Amino acid sequence: EVQLAESGGGLVQPGGSLRLSCATSGFTFSNYARAWFRQAPGDEREAVAAIDDDGYVQYADSVKGRFTISPDNALNTLYLRMDSLKPEDTAKYYCAVAAWVRQLLIPSEYTYWGQGTQVTVSS
Repeated sequence: EVQLAESGGGLVQPGGSLRLSCATSGFTFSNYARAWFRQAPGDEREAVAAIDDDGYVQYADSVKGRFTISPDNALNTLYLRMDSLKPEDTAKYYCAVAAWVRQLLIPSEYTYWGQGTQVTVSS
C-alpha cells in the first residue's frame, strides 16, 4: 500500500529555514507526481510545489525563490527546503502523490496523502 510520512516541521523564526521530508513506500516513486501542499486553520488547502515523473517542477507564486522541492529516488523521499520563512508560511504541510495528474498544483488531482507536519513561523 502507498504510505507517506512527513517530518521536519517545527517552530522557526521569520527569515529562518526548515527542510521537510516525506518518506514514501508502496509505489514506484519516480513514476508518480509528487507534491507539497499546505493548509492553515480556516483556509483552503493550497499548493506549495510539485514535481512530475519527468522532473518538471511547479511552484506556487507565494513560495517561488524561497522554497525548493527535490526528490531522492534512492531513498524514495521527497524534500521541501524552505528558506526565508515568513509568518504567512505557517500551516500544516502535507505530502501527496498520484500515479497520473492533469495539473500538478491542484489538490484534487492527488490520490494519496500523508498526515502532515506543522510549520510555525513566529518570533
